[in-house]
Amino acid sequence: MDLWEKFGMSEGIAELWQELGISAGTAIVVLAALYFVIKWAVKNGMMEAYKKIEEKRARDNLKADKTVSDIKTEGEDINGKV
Repeated sequence: MDLWEKFGMSEGIAELWQELGISAGTAIVVLAALYFVIKWAVKNGMMEAYKKIEEKRARDNLKADKTVSDIKTEGEDINGKV
């Protein structure tokens, strides 16, 4: 029994891999490595996007706090007296 049949690969795909000279075991290893590389890339991309969102949120909060403090101090002089 061929490994291609064991793993339920269609004949077209099996022939393609065999024409490239790649055995079923090698194909499984390559596909597993590809899976983990893509998984790692997606994870890092999501973490990078999350960090950018958090940085933007922190800047917006800081800007809003500064605006609120400016509004509160409009009527005060340098010594804090009205």
